[in-house]
Amino acid sequence: MEKDIFKLEECGINVNLGIEYTGSREKYIRAIQHYFEAYDTNRTRVTQALNAMDLENYVITVHSLKSNSRMIGATELSSGFEVLEMAGRDGDIATVKSETPTILDYYDILIENLKRFCDYSDDPDAEIITADEARAIKDELLEALDEYDDELSARLVAKLFGYPFDDKYRTKLRNAKALIGDFMYDEAADIIREIAAAI
Repeated sequence: MEKDIFKLEECGINVNLGIEYTGSREKYIRAIQHYFEAYDTNRTRVTQALNAMDLENYVITVHSLKSNSRMIGATELSSGFEVLEMAGRDGDIATVKSETPTILDYYDILIENLKRFCDYSDDPDAEIITADEARAIKDELLEALDEYDDELSARLVAKLFGYPFDDKYRTKLRNAKALIGDFMYDEAADIIREIAAAI
């Protein structure tokens, strides 16, 4: 992605602003990758909170999406999530119900556009591993998550991409990686336990 970074402007992203927010080109690239990887988890949280009319968790999630969208330079989408956040805080159910689908559509489009920059078979540098190796890494990863060791957890989950999971479990592994990035260790561990059944 390094050489194509400014092509992100085609997706409606202000790259220079994103670099300014994150502090460096390298950190910006990591922020874009993390934003992409967290999509499934965050979108599910918004829709589940909306369906349950759980405004507390709805506001928490759209607030995070507002901040993260701004950080990568997706200013228009960030403004959209801010509208949702304010409506949720004010208990404005009508606006929450009417505007959420529209903003999520814009979110979907941005993520679809980001695929060509971010969806590089997850971790192209991951070495191919056997089932026995994957099970050993899984056990070590669960221990690291139990100890809230984010650096070790991130390294171990990257290694698991070397196992030939099918698309369903590869998506789950991406979600676990995103949760680790958000320091949500218990939720990531639950997913890793699910994935273990496919090894």
